[in-house]
Amino acid sequence: MNSVFEVQKTIREVLVKILDNHSLEQLNKIPQGFNNNIIWNAAHCVAVQQALVYKLSGLPTMVSKEFIVKYSKGAKPEGDVSQEEVDEVKALLSTTLQQTKQDYSDAIFVNFQEYTTSLGNTISDINGALEFNNYHEGLHTGVIMSIRKFV
Repeated sequence: MNSVFEVQKTIREVLVKILDNHSLEQLNKIPQGFNNNIIWNAAHCVAVQQALVYKLSGLPTMVSKEFIVKYSKGAKPEGDVSQEEVDEVKALLSTTLQQTKQDYSDAIFVNFQEYTTSLGNTISDINGALEFNNYHEGLHTGVIMSIRKFV
């Protein structure tokens, strides 16, 4: 599973770099033809990772229920986020990865509630959740790359 964590680390480093290299206005801008913005997509990656890995394992998440709801599938930005919120998301991109890696190493993911994604992919264990999460974060990184062209 080390390669899965290395891929996620690379994705998240790219996301942090994008957040660092765009103004708050750019991070909050929703270009025409898009439903959300750069910061929403980055936070969505954190929220979904927490839901896929921790919630489906019956474990407490590292982010609040409100954070997960705010950035869950189907949600849209309800207004601009502050610089403090951007800083929180940047920190979470690192801390949630490190904690998940440690928790995986400590074998705390013993139970898992099977879940079928909207794509029809059934995730039946923690390894599948971590692998699918990388696909999901890669997809949203691509969306962010597209949004960048319009902000």
